[in-house]
Amino acid sequence: MPAPSGGAPAARKRHWGLAALIAALSMIGPFAIDTYLPAFGAIREEFDAPQIAVQQTLSAYLLAFALMMLWHGALSDALGRRRVVLGSLAIFAFATLGCAIAGNVESLWLFRTVQGLCAGAPMVVGRALLRDRFHGPEAQQLMSQVTLIFGIAPAIAPVIGGVLLNAFGWRAIFWFLLAFTLALLAWCVRALPETLPPSMRQPLHPKALWRNYRTVLGKLDFLLLAAIPALNFAAFFTYVAAAPAFLVDLLGVSTQGFAWLFVPMITGIMVGALISGRVAGRLPLERTVRLGYAFAFAGVALNLAIAALHPAGVAWHVLPILVFCIGSAVIMPSVTLILLDLVPSMRGLTSSLQGFLQFSLAALNAGTIAPFLSHSLWSLALGMLTFTVASVALWIVYLRRRPTLPLHP
Repeated sequence: MPAPSGGAPAARKRHWGLAALIAALSMIGPFAIDTYLPAFGAIREEFDAPQIAVQQTLSAYLLAFALMMLWHGALSDALGRRRVVLGSLAIFAFATLGCAIAGNVESLWLFRTVQGLCAGAPMVVGRALLRDRFHGPEAQQLMSQVTLIFGIAPAIAPVIGGVLLNAFGWRAIFWFLLAFTLALLAWCVRALPETLPPSMRQPLHPKALWRNYRTVLGKLDFLLLAAIPALNFAAFFTYVAAAPAFLVDLLGVSTQGFAWLFVPMITGIMVGALISGRVAGRLPLERTVRLGYAFAFAGVALNLAIAALHPAGVAWHVLPILVFCIGSAVIMPSVTLILLDLVPSMRGLTSSLQGFLQFSLAALNAGTIAPFLSHSLWSLALGMLTFTVASVALWIVYLRRRPTLPLHP
């Protein structure tokens, strides 16, 4: 009898260790975006480049990130999860070194694009790896744990970036990112398991890939479910993409004050992830998602009211974002797990397509929508409202198509 009782805690510890590793891998993407946002002005001055040219270093990264997401999952379905993660981290480290030593804004575009091409693999493959190994309420709890740990990155990244910028200059931000990537690579070499045996792998052949993509994209349920987290993400990512204008121009904070946005935002994500983990196995999926939308619309309503009635002030204008992010983090794990089970034999490809949709919208948002909305607090609040209404409308359509959902993932 002692062996089982001692084995269960050990197994649980390994499970949470794997969740922590996958969450850390998912932090690569946010770190590559948020850490250098405070440095836009310094990069512009050193390279004597217009603001739009510096802004395009973010758009180039996001566009490459989104496009390559189409392939990360398919590659992992064919080659195995571990190999794709290790290879992508190595390439990302090389590109980050290039960013650190870039001599002009054009070189920065190039290396940011290479970063974007491989930064999505850890997140896409990590989600598939987690779903390969875990099922039921445990899968929802671990996915929520990933969201919780992953949420730390956007909170601390701009703070770290601001400190490094003011102490050592903008290039130190990329040297820090390089060190973080190399540490993750060493961790993965030691601890990342392979969860897809050769017998379950898909052929990496153009005809087979086209057939697989067509199978997943031909499912209306996939399109509905993939769009829901993409729209929820867009609702608060608008504030991330517009952070320099939102914080510095509209609210009057300094380049060291980016924590005013990111700490409340990530606090909301962490609280929402905790709620999602607590209700796993207790609430049906539909009620969990409904709870998430209750928080999200409370945040939207509060945002509109404050934007209309309250003068510019940091604390009040970031509070609604915190509330919204609680709802988004409650919704995300449940919807993602339903999505990944639509075609169980192609979870990597399904995760890729979901990520492609999410970050294509993020790239469009960063390059066109956020700059258009960033001229006023009211227009940013209306942007959040629009994305959220679209998200809940698609969820309602999905429920009408699938009136009976599984109680648990």
